[in-house]
Amino acid sequence: MNKYMLIMAGGSGTRFWPLSRRNSPKQFLNLSGNDAMINETIKRCQELIPPEHTYIVTNKQQADALEKILLPIIPKENILVEPVGRNTAPCILYAAMHIQEKHGDGVLCVFPSDHVISEGERFLAVLDKAINVAGTENKVVTLGIKPVFPSTEYGYIKRGKNTVDSDVFELERFVEKPNAERAREYIESGNYYWNSGMFIWNVSLAIELNKRFLPRLYRSFQEVLGKLTKPEGQELLANLFPRLESISVDYGIMERVDDALVIPGDFGWSDVGSWDSLGSVLPMDAQGNIVKANHLGVDTKECIVYGTDKLIATVGLYNTVIVETPDAILVCAKEKSHDVKFIVDQLNERGMSGLL
Repeated sequence: MNKYMLIMAGGSGTRFWPLSRRNSPKQFLNLSGNDAMINETIKRCQELIPPEHTYIVTNKQQADALEKILLPIIPKENILVEPVGRNTAPCILYAAMHIQEKHGDGVLCVFPSDHVISEGERFLAVLDKAINVAGTENKVVTLGIKPVFPSTEYGYIKRGKNTVDSDVFELERFVEKPNAERAREYIESGNYYWNSGMFIWNVSLAIELNKRFLPRLYRSFQEVLGKLTKPEGQELLANLFPRLESISVDYGIMERVDDALVIPGDFGWSDVGSWDSLGSVLPMDAQGNIVKANHLGVDTKECIVYGTDKLIATVGLYNTVIVETPDAILVCAKEKSHDVKFIVDQLNERGMSGLL
């Protein structure tokens, strides 16, 4: 069974501003001090999926920056560049058609580029099972994360009955981000998982489901069918992508499939979606602070301090995020860190592109 990995690496990471920028988004950052997040994603799966079968989709604006930080084990021809971003459904269809054209069928594992998984062996065990189930059953398999608290920032997956294995369930439905009360109900029921955004399916099935549920998108790609691995492919894509509908795979396909499967996983997962989740990457000190900076604190507790060599001194602070970069400083309440994206919106509105 041939196995392939697609890493979607075109996001902007606006909730990690001012560290994350258009040309150096979150997935290119080395938040942990070990390696860039996208490289950690690649290394995590090497045991199951070889580098020559690892594909990365990014956008034209970020392609040069990606090439500079990417592990050299990934062939340059495996970097697929979208002329413009059109969300995850076109991204996946593009990669699936490219892989089918070059290699034929196989199991395709689709991953975000910027998640953290602390227990690699447990993750690989779940992924290996998902690959085998997806390949033999010819169904979409998604990995559901066993929730550890009633998060209102994640979408949820409701499981149905057991299927081919005691750890494999029918996917009953996707649920949008709930309010706090509903999230607690989900946790207490034991039937809900966080939506990890990881999908495992046969290459041919990914294409077939696009044809079934997103026929306009599929028909648009007929223009480039059989030419994606040829020199003229990029020119054809440059004309095609601006005309495509922007739609997510969750909304366009996964919410409509009636026979998808979910395998639960408990392997230290976090999407590191905003500054308040940095604790999944960096350790906490005795005062509950997470610090990666030249920091001097007095009566400072449960704060996040991230900066360069410049001294950051804090007095009497609690539950606060401070991020210092050479051209910008962010200060916000930790519980409001998800709203940092609105700062990026204002910078856009004011034409302050130098800070984006």
